[in-house]
Amino acid sequence: MDAICDDLQAEHAALDAVVADISEGMWTTATPAEGWDVKDTIVHLIQADVAARLAVDDPDGFVDAKAKIISGAGLEFFASTNDRSGSEILTLWRDERAKMLTAFRSRGPKDRIPWFGPDMSTLSFATARLMETWSHGQDIADTVGSPWAATDRLRHVCHIGVTTRGWSYKVRSMEYPGGDVHLALTAPSGEIWTWGPEDATDRIIGSAEEFALVATQRRQPSSTSLVTQGDLAAEWLSIAQAFAGEPTLPAAR
Repeated sequence: MDAICDDLQAEHAALDAVVADISEGMWTTATPAEGWDVKDTIVHLIQADVAARLAVDDPDGFVDAKAKIISGAGLEFFASTNDRSGSEILTLWRDERAKMLTAFRSRGPKDRIPWFGPDMSTLSFATARLMETWSHGQDIADTVGSPWAATDRLRHVCHIGVTTRGWSYKVRSMEYPGGDVHLALTAPSGEIWTWGPEDATDRIIGSAEEFALVATQRRQPSSTSLVTQGDLAAEWLSIAQAFAGEPTLPAAR
């Protein structure tokens, strides 16, 4: 838990550095995520972080809150952010993400935590929060024109991208074809990360960062240099979706 929480904390810090000094006008600039500006994006992270802390610290309370959300209360139930300036939103995010990390560090990696979908282990939960922070961070970096350096923390994002292959079909009501796909992805450090049997004929080869961008719907496969071999690999990459919710397709970037 300490290792994943350290990586999540580093991901928070990377995004914090992007927004810490932007103007108030930039906070209300639209991101590539339709309907969301920079402030909306950080508010979404705050609300999810508050919900995550509640799920860890008070599972029964979270289940009660979840019922209210499902009945139409919306994620605003977890954090009221109306009429706050960008700097106030940033201060609130810093406070709430720190509380969430403290909650994660208090639990074992295999402890089960309730969520809006199936329960997750604490380790998987923290990993999912890292993926969401990184992917929304990409939206914000694209919007404000800030560098968004790739790091080996992307291994967490790629791993979720791999393990959600079946989900990518299910969410689109498509039949899951099964079969093996081998991935050989080059990490920012130059290391080669692999998943799937070495002898699989279907393969995805290329940049780990680009695979993470495709799996989180931040880039279209055609805008990357990823190479696929075989129909299974090509079809999967065309619909890859590492997060829950309705099926989406990325806008061109």
